[in-house]
Amino acid sequence: MNRPITIRWIAVAVLSLSTLGSRVSREPSPAAMATAATRFLESLTPEQRKQAMFAFDDNERTHWHFIPTELFPRNGLTIRQMSQPQRQLAHTLLKAGMSQRGYMTATQIMELENVLAAIEAAQSPPPANRFLRDPERYFFSVFGTPWTRDTWGWRVEGHHMSLNFTVVDGSLIAGSPSFFGSNPAEVRTGPKKGTRVLAAEEDAARSLVESLDASQREKAIIEGVAPNDIVTMSKVKVDPLSPVGIRASMLNAGQRALLKNLIDVYAGYMADDIAANRLARIEKAEWDNVAFAWAGSLERGQKHYYRVQGPTFLIEYDNTQNDGNHIHSVWRDFNGDFGEDLLREHVHGKDHHHD
Repeated sequence: MNRPITIRWIAVAVLSLSTLGSRVSREPSPAAMATAATRFLESLTPEQRKQAMFAFDDNERTHWHFIPTELFPRNGLTIRQMSQPQRQLAHTLLKAGMSQRGYMTATQIMELENVLAAIEAAQSPPPANRFLRDPERYFFSVFGTPWTRDTWGWRVEGHHMSLNFTVVDGSLIAGSPSFFGSNPAEVRTGPKKGTRVLAAEEDAARSLVESLDASQREKAIIEGVAPNDIVTMSKVKVDPLSPVGIRASMLNAGQRALLKNLIDVYAGYMADDIAANRLARIEKAEWDNVAFAWAGSLERGQKHYYRVQGPTFLIEYDNTQNDGNHIHSVWRDFNGDFGEDLLREHVHGKDHHHD
């Protein structure tokens, strides 16, 4: 008898195929996404398809958040509602948008729901607001019709994860907003003790801030107390934040390398071409204008926050809830979230063509 595919099984299978975080050459992600999304949708029943599919211009496409579904009702088709073959196809779609490290991180975040459920069940008294912690309560949604020559989009979302992809003309791809969270940031009890799903986000930033001398820290540390959450939350449109912190032009060569490494932690979650496009945009806008800012304690295990901001993008990270053991992190593109810039250029190009 075939056993159901589990998130744990899929994660282990990916690890066995390659080293964590490695990148391999493969077909461009828009083509892979179109193929994967089409096969996924074809596998669904008519009723399931109604849940999973939306018009591309539906407001649902920009309706996103990272909080529990009880606080933010979601639409789409959950993993729990899928058969085993459908789950495999859904995960194939998720892989099409992510690097192997990104896919591993996504599945580990889902699996953390079981850890969180066990932690909350052991609390005395129990939490005032008990949420359903379910690693299969993640929603897959497709916007428009997947095709290699069309404009469409898709999303995977649930507690502590929101991955949004927009494909324009079947070839141009946007992969933001992209949000990953982790509660707990470090598992401190039980069989998963020591697990840090988003360790790279903290460690890379901490290496950078610890490398700064006193005068550099004076510019980089914008507040002594970290904010309670990421500043931009789940806004559909975000603008640059102030103060900016210390610019790359004020860093030495080693520190600039640490800054680039931090950015690559986030860019590297995406499929190769999406990651390369993110970094190319930064290069075009000049690295010297990228800035790093820190708020809160420098002591490990204490509440802290940082942001990396350039002319085109924003990274935010916050670890303050649960006494500094609960991470929220996000990548935003000021003009490119939900493919805004690509869609604008697409419309302009069509208008120009008809002149």
